[in-house]
Amino acid sequence: MLPGGLFFGVPPCIISTGGLESADEGSETMKGILIRWFILTLAILLSAYVIDGIIVTGFFPALFAAAVLGILNAFFRPVLLILTLPVNIVTLGLFTFVINALLLKMASGVISGFDIHGFWAAVLGALVISVVSWFLNSFVSGQGRIGPNEVIDLKRRGDGGRWE
Repeated sequence: MLPGGLFFGVPPCIISTGGLESADEGSETMKGILIRWFILTLAILLSAYVIDGIIVTGFFPALFAAAVLGILNAFFRPVLLILTLPVNIVTLGLFTFVINALLLKMASGVISGFDIHGFWAAVLGALVISVVSWFLNSFVSGQGRIGPNEVIDLKRRGDGGRWE
């Protein structure tokens, strides 16, 4: 064991934006990320099945496309949303689908076996992927648990009957 609780360079806990978490909570967070990645993969496969202009040759190209799309959404989407904010306000947020279509086309340019033919196929694919991902992710909590996202446990306090 090294000083500071490090065992061959591996910390005993995982550092996140919320502070220190135990290794079990970190694995639950990783489980949530993997479940959302799988949901995005299913959404891409469904969009390829529903829309003629989207072609996915198998599960693994869809899995890699979901990974690339997740990375693009994490790094480029916020910048694009800020740059196109005036147009997005005028169109009442509908221009967001154009941004999502652009990111989908970028992902199809990087992944072989995942092709999108045409602008409107990309827009419809972005719409289908957004709706399916939103619907399926509504059943997954932040820790990767499937079911209700939050449970509030209230107890009545003895003095005055206040609820806590």
